[in-house]
Amino acid sequence: MSNPFGIVPGEAILEGRATDAYFERTRATLEHAGRNPRIVAEVTADQFPTGEFEVFTGVQDVATLFSGRAVDVDALPEGTLFDGGPVMRIEGPYLEFAELETSLLGFLSQPSGFATAALEARLAAPDSQVLSFGARHVHPAIAATVERSALLAGLDGFSHVAAGDVLGREAGGTMPHALMLIFGEGEQDAAWMAFDEAVPEDVPRVALVDTFWDESSETLLAAETLGDRLDGIRLDTTGSRRGDFRHITREVRWELDARGREDVDIFCSGGLTPETIRELRDVADGFGIGSYVTGADSVDFALDIVEIEGEMTSKRGKLSGDKQVYRTAEGGHEVRLADQPAPEDGDALLEPLVRDGEVVREADLEAATERCLADAAAVGFGSDD
Repeated sequence: MSNPFGIVPGEAILEGRATDAYFERTRATLEHAGRNPRIVAEVTADQFPTGEFEVFTGVQDVATLFSGRAVDVDALPEGTLFDGGPVMRIEGPYLEFAELETSLLGFLSQPSGFATAALEARLAAPDSQVLSFGARHVHPAIAATVERSALLAGLDGFSHVAAGDVLGREAGGTMPHALMLIFGEGEQDAAWMAFDEAVPEDVPRVALVDTFWDESSETLLAAETLGDRLDGIRLDTTGSRRGDFRHITREVRWELDARGREDVDIFCSGGLTPETIRELRDVADGFGIGSYVTGADSVDFALDIVEIEGEMTSKRGKLSGDKQVYRTAEGGHEVRLADQPAPEDGDALLEPLVRDGEVVREADLEAATERCLADAAAVGFGSDD
């Protein structure tokens, strides 16, 4: 089977087959009419700044998509926070990229939503370890997209092995409830010992301690079983019986500290949100967040023509004219026509990405993460939390 999971192949995306049918009809019509004007189109979510910032990512895939096409593309630097105006500008003959619009918007919309949610989680506990556990909630084909978006937003790691292969990063994780259940109640110590004996030395010894008994009881058994080799414990108490998760975590911390095990970290997971992370961040050392990130709304980007053969134009409800966007010294986001003077204290954000089909900007995940966190501080993202 050449395509066992029914996934749209990369070749179809690059060729423009991963598109809405009406773009094929448009191409046929324009070719029939002998029309292929040079246009300027912009990708926007909101025309004017709104004060509600989101993280921009997906740029590296768009660069690949437009490679070899006779167009110029400018885009915000990856990791930039934006709240209005264009995030990307495309100039060239319309038929050079007409069918690419569907894939272009998909490459930007969902990853930007993932990254924005991940940034909310990151800032909910800025001094704690926060890991991405959400790949199980999405199609496996986009797991690397989820994990890359999480890393860009500053999360410390992720769990998906194949995504790690794609990203050149090692996935992390310790043990699931399945391991504990297979050993059985009363054999928790055997499960933890077998894990300790089986996995490489560089894997943290983090024991899952909420499978059969009270969390404190299993925690103390894990501490007794693994001794100084125990790095931490994980609480993954399900919502159906969670009760007061903060109280459970404080109780476990107390019992560990009372026995001189201040060195054992507490890691929490299971349906967490930025709100629940904030409630736990002073009593837990780390968090795994999943469905909050993968269930995030996609950013509602659209692509609109704003200039044809040098003449300003737009459909109703959109702003005509080629534009530039600026970050002001106070963290504001300002939109102006490209031929207008820049704000006195403004830095232009749209930068070259593709020139006549050649990608002129390299993807740099570490730089994008630094930019994302710096931008979050500059614009006050999460400052009311």
